Formats: sequence, C-alpha cells, structure tokens
Amino acid sequence: MKACIFASGSKGNVTYIETKNHHILIDMGKNKKYIVESLKKINVDPKSIDIILISHTHSDHISALETFIRSYPATVCMPEEMFLSLKSLNGYDHIKIYDDEIDFDDIKIYAIKSSHDAVASRNFIIEEGDTSIVQITDTGYIKSKYFKLLKNRDVYFIESNHDVEMLTHGPYPIYLQKRILSDEGHLSNQASGFYLSKLIGDKTKKVYLMHLSENNNTEEKALETVTNTLKEYNVSFEDVKCAKQDEISEVISV
Repeated sequence: MKACIFASGSKGNVTYIETKNHHILIDMGKNKKYIVESLKKINVDPKSIDIILISHTHSDHISALETFIRSYPATVCMPEEMFLSLKSLNGYDHIKIYDDEIDFDDIKIYAIKSSHDAVASRNFIIEEGDTSIVQITDTGYIKSKYFKLLKNRDVYFIESNHDVEMLTHGPYPIYLQKRILSDEGHLSNQASGFYLSKLIGDKTKKVYLMHLSENNNTEEKALETVTNTLKEYNVSFEDVKCAKQDEISEVISV
C-alpha cells in the first residue's frame, strides 16, 4: 500500500491511498485543480481514481466532490443518511451505500462511526492483506469498542487538532470553544497521544498528526504533547510527523 496526505486542516482535507488494484481518495476538501495537481506530483493519473470515501459533509471535506466526479466519475462510498443529505449527488450513477464495512475484491474498508456534529460521520481503516492504514479525524472521542479493530495497524493518520490551553485562552468565542472541546468536536493533542498509546503496536511504522488548528495549535506543541503522552504510557515510538494544510506529505509505502 501507498499513502500521501494532500491537505489537512480547516481549509481542506484530502488523503490519497493506493493498493494493488485501487486508487482511493479520502475526502475532497480542496478544489479540483489542487487535487489533480497533487495527484500528478506523485505520478498518479486522476483518471485512475476509482474510489472516493467521504468522512462527513462539512465543506472542508467535500468542497471539490461535485466538480471532481464530473470529470473523473469514481465510485463514491457513503452511508445512506449521508447520501440523502447531499442533494448535489442526485442522479449520480456511481454511488456505493454502506453501513460499517465495504469490500472491493482485494481490499476491505472498515467505516467506523465517529463522533462529530455531522450526518453519519465516519473514519476509516483500509486493509489490503496484512497491511492497513487508519484515518481518524474530526471526532470528539474514539469509542473504546473500536480499540481492538484499530490496534496495531501499520500507519495511523490521526487528528491532533488543538492544544487545550491555546484554545481556552485564544480568540475563539466561548460557544466555538465548547463545540471543539465537546464529544462531537475534535481531538486535542493530549487525547491523540492517549489514543495512540492504546493503538500503536509492534507492526506500526508511522504516525501522522492531522487537522492541526491554525489558531489553537502548532506543530511543535502537537509533536511534543503526543510524544510526551506516549512516554507517560510507556510507549516508545518516534516516527511521528505533522500533516500540513497546503503541502503534500511524503509518499508512504507499507
């Protein structure tokens, strides 16, 4: 498997996953031009995209969906409730409705329910043989019932949205602070570190911290807090990096 994060943050989110037989995009939160150019930078033909997974319907995750599929009609996968909420997809022929799991010949996709203020929001585990990649963003917490399924995966792309002190002493109004801190908001740096301490195993090769807030976090704070939290739980793991808003990541091979 291969993976590359094209964008991660409040201005747009897109992740590329490649398996032997499939080219997948998770979320379409930039514009079509940016996504196409990012694909070409890593030598991927946009026409080869055959699966699109949508985590939820906030604009920073779907803004390019409608324009992209006009040119590149991939199969868009989402729960029925999410599909019904997106009137722009009425009449689109390539929709795959799922509940919790999606099978595409050689790959299995687990779509686990996230806790976010959006219709039928999901996070994903993409599994090909013995290798797998997890993406968890835009959730107030991770349900413990998923820990066994999420544990000891090869790569984790996990939200580390905010530093609590920066958020509560920053410019955001109280109602917005409460939303972010709620069970339907976003994971803090400390929460991200805690969950990673439960999930990282001997197979785990790389972690990328996702959806860092521009106003309530820094890369330095995120990395320091997550790393220190792992140490507090006696987890030794050092290959942790931060995804960026407007800069594609390395291409990760597992």
